[in-house]
Formats: sequence, structure tokens, C-alpha cells
Amino acid sequence: MPYLVSDVMTHPVVCLRKGAAFKDIARTMRRWKVSALPVVDGDHRVVGIVSEADLLPKEMLRDAPELSARSRGRPGIAKAEATAAEDLMTAPAVTVRPGVTVARAARIMAHHKLKRLPVVDDEGVLQGIVSRTDVLKVFLREDAEIADEVSREVVGRLFGGTVEPIRVEVRDGVVTLSGRVRDTSLVPVVTRLVRSVEGVVDVDCALSGPPRDLGLEPVLPDEAETEAVDDPRTAV
Repeated sequence: MPYLVSDVMTHPVVCLRKGAAFKDIARTMRRWKVSALPVVDGDHRVVGIVSEADLLPKEMLRDAPELSARSRGRPGIAKAEATAAEDLMTAPAVTVRPGVTVARAARIMAHHKLKRLPVVDDEGVLQGIVSRTDVLKVFLREDAEIADEVSREVVGRLFGGTVEPIRVEVRDGVVTLSGRVRDTSLVPVVTRLVRSVEGVVDVDCALSGPPRDLGLEPVLPDEAETEAVDDPRTAV
């Protein structure tokens, strides 16, 4: 079974109310050593997220106060003048469900260029948070554990009657498959399936077809010899 967000997420989660003050937000980030905090309403539903990037415009405005009057209404300046979480937060927040696969969560992060995702239930209530570090936990699986899953769930199911046992070796997450199979058309399939196993870094597939049985296969004459026999000019 693939790893799910619920397997790797951090919970419980430190979060903010919409009315949280700027300095309280900064103190909370420092205390808990986090770079972003979900913002929730009275029913604990996620309404946004405040990150360090949302706080930085305040420092920019302090260094250049003339920007306030000249650029009023621009998003960056609005955040620089904000004093509460509801005005600082990025909304709506991109969230994910606990039952989503870790691979899917990673794709969402990559697509939106995010470092973390609040995890919510079907009602939008905060359940946890998943970060890039959490997603990468799948690559900490032991090689022996990966080898066992590949042998049992992929090779065993796909190649029940092999010509000879398929050897599965895993080193630093790289899976090497060697041996002979009856149907070589399945080699790309097994490579793709092994690559999808949690924790696999790469796949080196050295599977080949069954050995040729020369005793059952006709031996054809050399092409040059055939031409010589068929050429009437060489006939005796």
C-alpha cells in the first residue's frame, strides 16, 4: 500500500486565529521553530496560512516609509500595513486530505511551489500539516524492507511462473532486478511498478527472456551459402 499523508503528517498543529496580532505571530514562529502557521476560524476550519514571506513586507515598509503613501492598495504594501493574521494570511490556503498519497501531496507542493500543506478533513477542519521534510520520509525506508515489498508485491504477482528465480537487490534505494522471464513484454511494466514502490530511488532492470533451445530450433544455412546454391551460374 502506498504511504498516505496521514502516515507522515505532523500533528497536532500550532495554528492561529484570524485576529492574532503581528508580534504574536512572529513570537509563535520563533517559539515553535516553524516558518508558516495555518489560520483557522471559530470552528477550526482552515481559512488561510501565514508564512514568513507574509511578514517580510513590514520590514520593507519600515526601511522605506514613503512607499506607503505612494503605493497604497498594492498587495505587498497592504500586507506591510497589516497587523492581524486575517490581513496577513494567504487565502484560500491550498490544503490536502489525510487519505491522499504522499506522491500526490508532493505533486501539489511542486505545482503550487509550496513548502507545506495544511491537512484537513471533509469539513475543512485542521487535522495536521505535511511539509517537504515529511514527504521525503518515504526515502528513509530500509533497503531490506523495500526488497521484501518488491519481491512479494511486484515480482511475485507479475511473474508467478518464471524460467528461473528473479533476483531482487536493493542498495541505497536503488533496485536491481536480474534473471529470466518467459514474457519480455512485461519488463517495462515491472520497471514502472517497482519505481512506484515507496522509497525506491531508481530501478536497474536486467531481466532477459528464456534461453534459446538450439535442439528444437532449425539451423538455417548461411545467407551467402544459400545464394551460391540458388545461383544457376554456379550449378554443376
